[in-house]
Parts: sequence; C-alpha cells; structure tokens
Amino acid sequence: MSADLVSNSQALAVDGSSLDRLKYQAGQANTPQTIREAAKQFEALFMRELMKSMRETTMSSGMFDSPMGDMGTSMLDEQYALQMSGMPGGLSEMIAKQLMRQMNMTDASASASVDAAPLAANSNPARSAQAAALATPSAASTAATDSTTTEPLIPAASIPSAARDFVMQHAEMAKQVERSSGLPASYLLGQAGHETGWGRREIRMADGSNSHNLFGIKAGAGWTGKVAEVTTTEYVDGSARKVTAKFRAYDSYADSYRDFARLIGNSPRYADARDQVLQADAPNGSESVQSWTQGLQDAGYATDPQYAEKLSRAINTTLLLQRRM
Repeated sequence: MSADLVSNSQALAVDGSSLDRLKYQAGQANTPQTIREAAKQFEALFMRELMKSMRETTMSSGMFDSPMGDMGTSMLDEQYALQMSGMPGGLSEMIAKQLMRQMNMTDASASASVDAAPLAANSNPARSAQAAALATPSAASTAATDSTTTEPLIPAASIPSAARDFVMQHAEMAKQVERSSGLPASYLLGQAGHETGWGRREIRMADGSNSHNLFGIKAGAGWTGKVAEVTTTEYVDGSARKVTAKFRAYDSYADSYRDFARLIGNSPRYADARDQVLQADAPNGSESVQSWTQGLQDAGYATDPQYAEKLSRAINTTLLLQRRM
C-alpha cells in the first residue's frame, strides 16, 4: 500500500480533490489493499452524510449554536464515521468485493477464508456444499452485480432506526394518498419524516397533545380548523430566527396526509413542482426527486435555503427503506 493511502486510512477525504486523489491512487496501485482502503473511504463519506442528515432532523434549542460549535460537531462526526467504517460485512467490504470482481482481481485474504470454510464444515457434507455454493457466485448473480441498475449495496444497519420505524408506521397511509393524488408515497414519507425528524419532534398543542401535522403546514387566514401555536425557526435574508407561528392541527395522521395532497394539488403556487412529478417517467429517480424538492423550495414552501438538499436526502432514505421492506 502506498504511503499516501496509509495516511488516508486515518483521515476522511472530505473534499472533492481529496476524493479524486484517493480514487486515482486506488486505480494506479491496482491491489486488493488499495481497493479496500478506497471502499472504506467511500463508506466513511456515506456515514458522515448520514449523521449530518440525522443531526439536521434533531430538535435544537439554538441556545448554544455557534460556528465553532458546528465545526466541532463536524469534526466529531468525521471521527465517528471513520470508526464505524471498514467493519467486517459492512458497506466497504461489499464495495471492495464488487470492484475486485469487476476488475478480475483475486483477494488472497478472501480466498483463504473461502478455502477454509469447507474444512470447518466437513462434519456436515450438506453444509459444506451450501458454503461452496455461496462462495462461488452464479453467472446470473454476477450479471446482476455488473448491471448499472443494481441497487446500491447499503447495509440496512446504516439507516436510522427512527426512520425505519416511521416509514413502517406510515407506509400504508402514504400509499393510499398516492393512489388518490398521484404524489409518490416515497415523497410523502420522506417529507413527513424530514419535517418531524422521523417522528421525534412533532408539533404539539398547548396541552401537549399531538397536532398530527406531519408537513409543517401553517394555519393561514383561510384555515378554520384547530391550531397549534409553537416556536419555530424561520430564515430571513439567510439568517435563522426563532419566531412564534400558528400551524394547522388535525384529528389524525391520515387527515394530515390528505390535506398536504390537497394543498399541493390545488395551489397554483406548487403547480410546477407537482406537474414535474406527475409527468415524470421515473418519479423515484434522482433527477425527479431533485426537481420536486427544488420546485418546493423555489415556490417558498420553506424558508430554509438548504431545504431542497435536506429534503432530497430524506426522500432518498425513504426510497432505500422501501426497497428493503
């Protein structure tokens, strides 16, 4: 392994140039060791983005927020990402195996473990045959791995448990609204998850009861239903400010989903975002997701200047979970 890659194993490639250099070094060295190191770095980057997304959906009082505090949190997340990467059976191992298979490269350490497996199972011939079959990928499975449409190899354990529980709880309601409105269930679930921190910071009424408002819809002059008045964060000229605002309240989560669909379906304000989704050939593709989230931001659904980026991450998390359910 080159000296540069050894040093990279103790640090995260946090910018584009560092990541490009890492990929170049891995390609030049062309050894199993460098491939594994490059895969570990990709896993670390993924874990860092995952933790960043989780922090963005966690309630913060704002009392101790500061640029120095944000920098310290970012550095801590990088260290956590590095520590959680490279585990046996994790994402980096699967990426490395796939890359080495595509490059017709043999990993001596993996071969040794495969060769040892039948010896350990000699007392059970059926188990030995099963181990050998699992160790040798079939032509069909190899073709599927090489396909550009293969699902990303992301371990289920990397998805926050709160997101997994939220999607399971609301999946059926989102599907019902999808059938009636045409809005993809993945978009509904991702947006509800982002707005509520995957159910961990839902809007509460004055008496502490649940408002069931999953989409952060405010109670304007035309709203005649129940209202929850809470402190929220709004961005004015790019700066975050704490303000008191009135939000719609519902009798159930189902009412919240239906009201959001009506708002998007009936308001000319969101026509562009709505039409791009309803007319898309692949609404769950990355381009369609980005068009939807950017369309909502451009229409003023939220004042956060990074709303589209944050919402895209939440929807993509939902899509990964739906593929595994």
